[in-house]
Amino acid sequence: MNQEEYLQSLLSKPSTAVKKMESQAEEHRVPIMEPLGIDFLMQLLRIQQPKRILEIGTAIGYSALRMLEACPGSQIITVERDEQRYKDALKNIKDLNAEGQIHVIHGDALEVASTIEKEGPFDLLFIDAAKGKYEQFFHMYSPMVSDAGVIVSDNVLFKGFVADDSEANPRMAKIANKIRSFNEWLVQHPDYYTTIVPIGDGVAITKKKES
Repeated sequence: MNQEEYLQSLLSKPSTAVKKMESQAEEHRVPIMEPLGIDFLMQLLRIQQPKRILEIGTAIGYSALRMLEACPGSQIITVERDEQRYKDALKNIKDLNAEGQIHVIHGDALEVASTIEKEGPFDLLFIDAAKGKYEQFFHMYSPMVSDAGVIVSDNVLFKGFVADDSEANPRMAKIANKIRSFNEWLVQHPDYYTTIVPIGDGVAITKKKES
């Protein structure tokens, strides 16, 4: 048993509804957060207790519902551009009676900022969409995060290819290169502190510096 398998063995068993969504994601090849990554994010939310959360990349609603599970008093705005995933997310959210707290916006996150801005400011921004556009998402949405807020970016190690893409195919290597550039830009940003945690597929935690 390696370290990751050991840590996964310590995770509490997910509910039937969660397992159903995980199976749905696997069947339809929809990327969702890895078990250790989502567990880490949920613990971060329990500590931070954000009231308003913005998620870039709803997919089937898995992470939004898990964030709500960790922080039941929160309101979540989440954006998804793929029509089928948007519809699947609405169904999953409805099945868990969470429509009152999770609002899904259908559209490209780079095109609906004016709509989202009306819902802010946010206490937590979670970026988990098109990997090559992370820096654009950060530029666009970080101003909507409160001074005390936190920004979380998933997949910042991208299957290990960000550290070493020698065995990656050309497409994966290209994505890894974009994420590598984002990571380097982010950790050197003069206005933020960022720590990358090697859990799940890599999670970056970013906090605004005090002015």
